[in-house]
Amino acid sequence: MKAVGVIVEYNPLHNGHVYHLNEARRLSGADALVAVMSGPFLQRGEPAIVGKRARTEMALHAGADLVIELPVAYAVQPAEWFAFGAVSLLHRTGVVDSLCFGSESGDLDSLQRIARVLAVEPAGLREDIARRLREGASYPAAYTGAAAALAPGGVSEDAAAALLGQPNNSLGLHYLIALERLGSAIQPLTTARTGAAYHEATPGPGAIASATAVRRLLMADGPQAAAPYVPAATLAILQREWQAGRAPVHWERFAQPLLHTAATRRASELAKIAEVTEGLEHRLLRTLAQLPEPTVESLLDALKTKRYTRTKLQRMLTHILLNHAKAEFTPDKLAEGPGYLRVLGFNSRGQSLLKQMKTASSLPVVLKPSAFTHNQLELDVQAQAAYALSYEQTDTRTMYSDYYEPPVRC
Repeated sequence: MKAVGVIVEYNPLHNGHVYHLNEARRLSGADALVAVMSGPFLQRGEPAIVGKRARTEMALHAGADLVIELPVAYAVQPAEWFAFGAVSLLHRTGVVDSLCFGSESGDLDSLQRIARVLAVEPAGLREDIARRLREGASYPAAYTGAAAALAPGGVSEDAAAALLGQPNNSLGLHYLIALERLGSAIQPLTTARTGAAYHEATPGPGAIASATAVRRLLMADGPQAAAPYVPAATLAILQREWQAGRAPVHWERFAQPLLHTAATRRASELAKIAEVTEGLEHRLLRTLAQLPEPTVESLLDALKTKRYTRTKLQRMLTHILLNHAKAEFTPDKLAEGPGYLRVLGFNSRGQSLLKQMKTASSLPVVLKPSAFTHNQLELDVQAQAAYALSYEQTDTRTMYSDYYEPPVRC
């Protein structure tokens, strides 16, 4: 069975995602589709608007056959490690033949040429990034500038900078770098993003809106407001989660535990948490003491600078909330890759793929987390428990649903 992989968050799944899934099948000619999906906390450092089981259901209804969880150790990371973790999982299934990602440009050739140069980390790359950081650039801007300066023949520095300055192109580049570093035989494919732009805050005239715009509609007016921009199955799942008090999940639902945790730690303790870098522990504590109101949004607004993007700060707050020690997220540890394939859900085709994976996979396939031990999985279970505390009503079984709930089947 030929399989194509996609890397997703589905926060929430909308019509643009359905287009991507259909294109992935068309471009690859695959019989089955494997989705690697972030769990309760996402790459930009924010909590997902609905839980991972609900988003798994959305994925299966929209055309995915097998959904695998990206461990939180990689899900809440800058693009380089997010991409490496997700691509590693697809590579280690042993059954995925191709990877299809969305991009603004649709220019796979230019992205691949840049990726081949960056995959070996050329001399001077890190020094150039460090120089740009000292000059006040954010890390994404510093990386883009340094990468563009190393663009290979046929891709000018200006063209590379314009290409990598767009979010989907940039993330796609990191997928390609990961494939190169893994020596993977997976064939990369890209489809040009259609409809709304990545950060477009309001819906346009068509049926495709950005996830940002869909979330704004959901937060303002509830599920029905998003109906024109999401599949019927997604709408029904959103309505169910709203009615059950499990959505919408957003930062303010974590305000009390997060601000309590930050306020009751010394600077030396905060400095040991992942993403608390360059003295941010002192800035965080000073800012907390001066907040006009104790909300996460007011904290993020007060902390944000040109150097420290909202995304960087959100990831820092997520690591503080989840008590992620910096020592567990070193480049050496992350370079080892995920240690297992956690199955979130599947259909009949996905079940056939799982049978193939029993012999083809180079990682353990985990359907029951209670029967498997791994430090990354412990972090996943803890992240889900913390996420469930945001629900209007919760109990111990809901918090530790990873131990009790089987994979979703559609």
